Amino acid sequence: MGVEFARAALAAGHNVAATGRNPDSVRSALGEHENLLVTALDVTDPHSAEDATAAAVARFGRIDVLLNNAGSFVAGFFEELTTEQMRSQIDTNLFGPMTVTRAVLPVMRRQHSGLLIAISSAAGISGGASASAYAASKFALEGWMEALSGEVAPFGIGTMIVEPGFFRTELLTPESTTFGELSIDDYDEARAQANAFWASMDGKQAGDPAKLARALVQLAGSAEPPLRWAAGEDVVQGVEDKARLLLAQVEAHRELSMSLAHADAKAVA
Repeated sequence: MGVEFARAALAAGHNVAATGRNPDSVRSALGEHENLLVTALDVTDPHSAEDATAAAVARFGRIDVLLNNAGSFVAGFFEELTTEQMRSQIDTNLFGPMTVTRAVLPVMRRQHSGLLIAISSAAGISGGASASAYAASKFALEGWMEALSGEVAPFGIGTMIVEPGFFRTELLTPESTTFGELSIDDYDEARAQANAFWASMDGKQAGDPAKLARALVQLAGSAEPPLRWAAGEDVVQGVEDKARLLLAQVEAHRELSMSLAHADAKAVA
């Protein structure tokens, strides 16, 4: 997905600082381009993030858009995931974007402009079985970005959360998916079904990453980028279902919810 984002931005005439743990792999994927800078970045290393930021500013003079796209997928039921696996998932999907954003924000504050984009997921809206670690990382990512929006707005900096559904990327390949290290007999049947589902989706996802990339470049360059963008037909349906569920649950217990204030508390208009 990151390769397609870079290609779309370059095709639109933008300067691109493309990063990765292995710069040679990035160069191989993108080729040579006069508007392209390839530099190393380990999102878990603050010094690496600072170096990549400095390299981008040295080459292009500014950073207008930060796209936090790095991510990994740890699949499995919560009880069968080790504490280390949970932490690793959150380190990459939450603390990674935080680390890079912390390096870039001083540049954007000096500019008094910029756009921070975080690639979340449909799993950042609704959690599902065999995705508890992934959903935890994406829910946290969305909460952080939502709060960050109000903190950086006074500096002319905007934010956007992108929530892709199933796109035909390498996320579900055997090389990119990590499964639970533990095995509990009670989960045997459900685990087999869930793992078969993940395997069946690999290479058959409906979403086209190139179309996603072109649409994201369009939205990022618009006068008012959305705070959240549900990317894909499956996510639009999921957001609508979640919204209806939340409203239904509020209505189901409205009277009880509204009865919890101190007797002397003033009513909220």
